[in-house]
Amino acid sequence: MKQIVEYLPIIIFAGCYFYTRDIFLATTLLLIGLFVQVCFEYFVERKISKKTKLIFGISLLFGGSTLFFRNEEFLFWRPTVINWIFSIVLLSVDIFTEKNLLKMIMGKSIVLPDKVWKKLSRGWSLGFFVSGLLNIIIAYNFTLDFWVSYKLFGGFLITLTYLGVMMIYLWRGGYLNNTEP
Repeated sequence: MKQIVEYLPIIIFAGCYFYTRDIFLATTLLLIGLFVQVCFEYFVERKISKKTKLIFGISLLFGGSTLFFRNEEFLFWRPTVINWIFSIVLLSVDIFTEKNLLKMIMGKSIVLPDKVWKKLSRGWSLGFFVSGLLNIIIAYNFTLDFWVSYKLFGGFLITLTYLGVMMIYLWRGGYLNNTEP
C-alpha cells in the first residue's frame, strides 16, 4: 500500500501534464500529492520517515523553484539530486562506519553474510548514481514529453531491473534459502 501512495504523486504529475500540457500546473499537483503522501504516512505510522522527509524537502525546493522562476530545469534536477543523495548516503555509511544501511533496513527479512550486504549496498549506490545520471541525460537531450514519460515509467522499470539483478545475484550465490549469516 505504501508503495502505491509513494508512486501516486508521479502518476498525478504525468497525468496532469499530458492532459493539460502545463508543466507548472503538473508541478503544483505533484507538490500537493507529495504533501498528501506525507500526511498519509503520518496518519498511518504516526511518524514520517527520513526518506519521505528528504524527498518532500527536495521536492519543495526544486518544485517551488520551478514554480517561482517559471523554469522547468529546476524540476529536471529533483530526481537526480534525490538519487545522488541516496547513492552518497549508502556509500558513505558503508565506507565510513561499521554499519550497512541495507542490512539495517532489510536484515530482518533476509539473512546474508556481511560481504554480500557490502556488495548489495555498493551495487544499489551505483544504481542510484546511474539513475540520477540517466535522468539528467534524458532531461537535456530529449523532449519534455519524453522526460515526463520516463519519470512515469522509467524509474519504476529501473527499480525492477535492480531488484531482478539483486535476486539473480542472491539466487546464484545460494543466499535465498540461507537462514544463518
